[in-house]
Amino acid sequence: MAYKKLESYDKDITDGLIKNYKENIKLLGEDADREGLLKTPERIAKAMQYITQGYGQDARAILESAKFHEDVSEMIIVKDIELYSMCEHHMLPFYGKAHVAYIPNGYITGLSKIARVVDVYARRLQVQERLTHQIMDAIKDTLNPLGVAVVVEASHLCMMMRGVGKQNSATTTSAFCGEFEKHQTRSEFMKLVTGKLH
Repeated sequence: MAYKKLESYDKDITDGLIKNYKENIKLLGEDADREGLLKTPERIAKAMQYITQGYGQDARAILESAKFHEDVSEMIIVKDIELYSMCEHHMLPFYGKAHVAYIPNGYITGLSKIARVVDVYARRLQVQERLTHQIMDAIKDTLNPLGVAVVVEASHLCMMMRGVGKQNSATTTSAFCGEFEKHQTRSEFMKLVTGKLH
């Protein structure tokens, strides 16, 4: 996903973050006033507001904005949705893909809205398990479908850069409700996305 600047940054939040990040740089043993770091606190302040902009967005309102009556009841899948989030335990990124499916029950939503729902919850301090369920719940509560399935596969820099230091590990989480709790429906969904899950 291409980087898009926020329309505006809250001045008080930005100023507070700049002050804190400058102090953090000093506490880490660096000279916050040297040339290469002079603008770093401001850059971090704006980057963090961008990365966590999901707090100011409403996933259900996004789905409602493109909710259409349609008499279809076949599985709809949007797969390979890129996601970038921040682990709430170490404030390090995790990234990967989400695969989302639902079976309509009288209403559908715009396909791009599914991807936006993933972004709303990914752009917060997160754990992957909660993220997976939040995506499912937003679709379930807004569209009242016959079923929802969400699979997220991600790599976590907190495991790669620190601690256990496992470079090639990936974490897969899933959430199913309604028709997807039935083995046959869930198997059909998994077969359709499994070729993309490595």
